[in-house]
Amino acid sequence: MMISTRGRYALRVMIDLAENQRDGYIPMKDVAQRQDISLKYLEKILPVLAKNNYIQGVHGKGGGYKLTREPKDYKVGEILRLTEGDLAPVACLECGAEPCQRASKCRTLSMWSKFNSIINEYFDGITIADLMAKPNTP
Repeated sequence: MMISTRGRYALRVMIDLAENQRDGYIPMKDVAQRQDISLKYLEKILPVLAKNNYIQGVHGKGGGYKLTREPKDYKVGEILRLTEGDLAPVACLECGAEPCQRASKCRTLSMWSKFNSIINEYFDGITIADLMAKPNTP
């Protein structure tokens, strides 16, 4: 599993909006500039977040985007699943996947299932508020 720029940028956008929420609606160009993300790329990410009520947008003068919830109420896992799709490490564990013919004999299925649980539990245990509070060290 590799998280794409779409998922990583969506998280950066959400953190940016959270950190600047006191300013009301934040223009997309301001987010793009602060995050060093092309405006064209943001134009693909923000509508997905808005359509799913993660953010709210207003057009025109004084317009922009803002969060619809508190930063503590956004789980990283939900944002990644929205932007990346299923986080399953193998196709047979993806949501809605056809049952695998080999599942009953598969020696690795339990390993992949456990890994899938670890991934989802880990990302669902981190919020945007957590990311705002942590220093930028690996």
